Amino acid sequence: MTGGAADSRTIVITGASDGIGACAARTLAARGHHVVVVGRSAAKTEDVAREFGAPWYLVDFAHLDSVRELAERLRTDVGRIDVLVNNAGGVFGPDRIETQDGHEITFQVDYLAPFLLTNLLLDRLVEARGGVISTSSVANRLLGHVDIDDLDARAGTFNARRAYGTAKLEQILFTKELDRRYRAQHLSSAAFHPGVIASSFASSRGSALGWIYQNPLSRRFLGSPDSGADTLVWLVENLPGRGCPSGGYFARRKPVRPARQAEDRELAIRLWDRSAEVLQLSPIPIEEND
Repeated sequence: MTGGAADSRTIVITGASDGIGACAARTLAARGHHVVVVGRSAAKTEDVAREFGAPWYLVDFAHLDSVRELAERLRTDVGRIDVLVNNAGGVFGPDRIETQDGHEITFQVDYLAPFLLTNLLLDRLVEARGGVISTSSVANRLLGHVDIDDLDARAGTFNARRAYGTAKLEQILFTKELDRRYRAQHLSSAAFHPGVIASSFASSRGSALGWIYQNPLSRRFLGSPDSGADTLVWLVENLPGRGCPSGGYFARRKPVRPARQAEDRELAIRLWDRSAEVLQLSPIPIEEND
């Protein structure tokens, strides 16, 4: 994917009402791309979209029916989709919270809902020979551990930081499995760590990570949303390309090593299949890559 008005892409960005999502949306629109702004806050989402005359949609990843409604509206209104950016997410805690759909909220918002949205738009993305980019985190390596038999963190003592790291690890497993299943159909995928960014995404009360992100003193040492959006914009315009292979995990425009579990192909397959089963998704024909 190369940028510029002569090669304009239609890019759907979730979590685009604030932080790195909003910064990436502004930059990509300024470079001639058609950006679709998706957010949870009506006021913030509309304000960002109005800056460059973009269409905007609301979604709440804590409600899976909201994700399904968004996908249907995008399919009806937007048509061709070249890139889906799964950027929405959050840090929750400290106690375990279960959504109305019956899932631990971090698992649902940071992994399961983006998985659902991607699958509901998959045929459009394949048709466009497009790409899927997911905002992950270095927390995948520091905190994450996937237990395929306890995806909703019901066993043992709940740890909000571990749930966040695990969801970000699941995003990388999804990225790799998406590449394995659909690269032959010219669909690209990538996950990236934006850096530790001063934004409002970790706003849940009582969360240790939230304290770090929101504390005025610690925020002085955090990166800006613009710096966090840099790798995202680069991936949108260069995936797949030199130094930017499909299925990779990136930071600062370079491939980096994720957690060891992220390289477990069998785990990636099982996670995909279990997620599809939970969401009652009909299988889509694939041409797998070895």
